[in-house]
Amino acid sequence: MPPIAAKFVELYGAQPDVIASAPGRVNLIGEHVDFLDGFVLPFAISDVTTVAIAKNSSNSIRVASLQKASEISVVERSKLEPLSGEPWTRYPIGVLWALEIDSGLDILIDGQVPLGAGLSSSAALECAVATAVNELFKLNLPLPTLARAAQKGENIYVGMPCGIMDQSVSLMAKQGHALLLDTRDLSTEQIPFDIAPHHLELLVIDTQVHHALVDGGYAERRASCEKAVSDLGITSLRDISLTDFVLRKSELDATTYARAFHGVTEMQRVLDAVELLKSADFRGFGKIVSAAHISLRDNYTVSAPELDLAVTTALEFGALGARMIGGGFGGSAIALVSAQDAELVRLQITSSFSAAKFRAPRFFSPLPSSGARITDLTTPH
Repeated sequence: MPPIAAKFVELYGAQPDVIASAPGRVNLIGEHVDFLDGFVLPFAISDVTTVAIAKNSSNSIRVASLQKASEISVVERSKLEPLSGEPWTRYPIGVLWALEIDSGLDILIDGQVPLGAGLSSSAALECAVATAVNELFKLNLPLPTLARAAQKGENIYVGMPCGIMDQSVSLMAKQGHALLLDTRDLSTEQIPFDIAPHHLELLVIDTQVHHALVDGGYAERRASCEKAVSDLGITSLRDISLTDFVLRKSELDATTYARAFHGVTEMQRVLDAVELLKSADFRGFGKIVSAAHISLRDNYTVSAPELDLAVTTALEFGALGARMIGGGFGGSAIALVSAQDAELVRLQITSSFSAAKFRAPRFFSPLPSSGARITDLTTPH
């Protein structure tokens, strides 16, 4: 019996019906465009969130987490309302709400995706719950539908206006590949991203800094892009060429133009990056990654001093490319480095952070892993 199952029995007095897990993610390129019908290129990491669930005979949903001393939070199904309840329980319950699950449930969570590092621990939790519920109730829903439900839960029940990228890759990823996702129709293409044979390493640098602007700033910038679409009278920023967008600059205020300019150019960077990866041109790919950081810093204005220092230091000591990832205002950056330089880059970033009196960073070296899965209840781990 897996350890989470044994803890489930201890908490709830019965064995779980289903155990499912889903991974966090790293987005290689395509930042802040998944709500613009854009293209994105994330991959799933090996760190996962696991959930054990079982039906209960009550009219309540009971949720506990190994990371919160296994304290059980109880919510009556008749009282499920967006933005209600403890903030951490909204993620799993929001998925149940979006899927219209009409049953009492017991849920135990084991979240092993690092929190606050820009690795989408929230989507991992949502997708683990969606996968478990899909199996438990034999819903037979396809993965894009589960992704939409998880996104709906986060958008409405949690109140975070995220796009669809995180949930999609957490569900659909394939080991050794990045996922080219068209967020307009959720069509996908698996893009090989097996960098070890090329003596390369993707370094994730968690600044361990989280500025207060992150949630409100995200929503504000999304609103700017939506304003650009409205002001230009188009369906989506994806539907205007860069040339035409620049020609119509006078129709937008300066802030709206700069933020939308990031969206238009970032979508093209994703498509260019895919072609470079297909031909194993990692140096060219690295240049695009670095260009994305400049746009996120200067046009979309979601970087932070810690992120900028991590990126500039990585590039100074040999990285092929580096950029911030995630919502911004803190969180993590990535750097594509040669394996032989990886330790030097880590040491130099740590040293530069110390000199700037920043908090010491954390480092991860994730490998592209598979998406959500059901766990065999008979396996010991």
